[in-house]
Amino acid sequence: MRRKRLSIGLRAALVIFTVTLLVTSGWAATTWNEKVLHSFNNNGTDGYEPYFGSLIFDAAGNLYGTTYEGGIYGYGTAFELSPVVGGSWTETVLYNFGNGTGAGRNPRAGLIFDAAGNLYGTTSGGGTYDYGTVFELTPTGGGGWTEQVLYSFGNTPDGAIPVAGLIFDATGNLYGTTTEGGTYRYGTVFEMTPTGGGGWTEQVLYSFGNTPDGAFSNAGLIFDAAGNLYGTTELGGAYGPSGTAFELTPTAGGGWTEKVLHSFGNGTDGTRPLASLIFDAAGDLYSTTSEGGTYRDGTVFELTPTAGGGWTETVLHSFNNNGTDGFLPNAGLIFDATGKLYGTTYYGGAGGGCQPNGCGTVVELTPTGGGGWTEQVLFSFNFTDGAIPVAGLIFDATGKVYGMTTEGGTYGYGTVFELTPIRPCVVCPNVRL
Repeated sequence: MRRKRLSIGLRAALVIFTVTLLVTSGWAATTWNEKVLHSFNNNGTDGYEPYFGSLIFDAAGNLYGTTYEGGIYGYGTAFELSPVVGGSWTETVLYNFGNGTGAGRNPRAGLIFDAAGNLYGTTSGGGTYDYGTVFELTPTGGGGWTEQVLYSFGNTPDGAIPVAGLIFDATGNLYGTTTEGGTYRYGTVFEMTPTGGGGWTEQVLYSFGNTPDGAFSNAGLIFDAAGNLYGTTELGGAYGPSGTAFELTPTAGGGWTEKVLHSFGNGTDGTRPLASLIFDAAGDLYSTTSEGGTYRDGTVFELTPTAGGGWTETVLHSFNNNGTDGFLPNAGLIFDATGKLYGTTYYGGAGGGCQPNGCGTVVELTPTGGGGWTEQVLFSFNFTDGAIPVAGLIFDATGKVYGMTTEGGTYGYGTVFELTPIRPCVVCPNVRL
């Protein structure tokens, strides 16, 4: 295993973001065409039912992700999708989880690269104590991959059952969350530090559940420029089982201090956030809640820092199960270069095949004058083209959007999809997509 400070995935993301700035600035998308790149198949070899984890690109334009179930052993897979001439994509199963005693199983989260091309992630089950693992996948000659379990959760009062992905810091340490375990059994934030000889040491940075603290974090973490960590919890907070947004700040001597930035569930506020947060350029935080809001069907929210260290929350959109809008978003958001937000909803939309709730949507939120936002459903799934998107979205360099659905597709077990914007010229730059 080799490590460097900047991961391949991060460098690729920076390139994609920079090119997207150039490509999207002079166009306005009105419609989006969807294409299913792969339909997962419960055939004994392919994985199926991808969950929370978003896809990632490598520098060559291949996509990587995980499935919760399927594969040779039935406990999920890590897979690669590679574009081929003619516009199709070929799937390769890189690893089958559940092979042997102590192996991880059922990954719900996505993957990240290090600078050497190794992949890292978590499994929600398996390991020495059957409470999940942190794993590394290393490429070998001939196109194969070898898995190493870096850590097995569940050695009390350790964390247990990680369902979110990991992030690196600048020195090569890994950070993540667990939904359960810890001192109060309501989940943890943990750090993994590499040691000599390829080993890793785990440390619990914070245990949730000391009322009115948050509880049960399903979301991954993000850093700010100062090295503070930010995330969400599904439950807990000042208003009961409604969730929180939190910050962890490193202190002298190696400790960390937690601060609840916002407790959800007050009035028409959203409740039960399941997704990670993202920053904008001004330092505001954005994400979704899976429930709550005006119609109790979930929200998009913004958290803005105020003088004195506080944060103010604004609900940007309340989803509405009205037959056209999406509702119950499970995934987080991404920005495009013009400041628009994009995400998915678990149910809703105008597509058939999943009535009465709808098969889910891809949505766009556009900022308007005076601080408002307008929501537009870009695509409604119709089961045959995918259903129930739980994972988040990513852009490629041309402005196409990629994501996964947990169900639907040719075999009913989920899809990888691509959305291509159909752009009428607005500024008419000398750019062709």
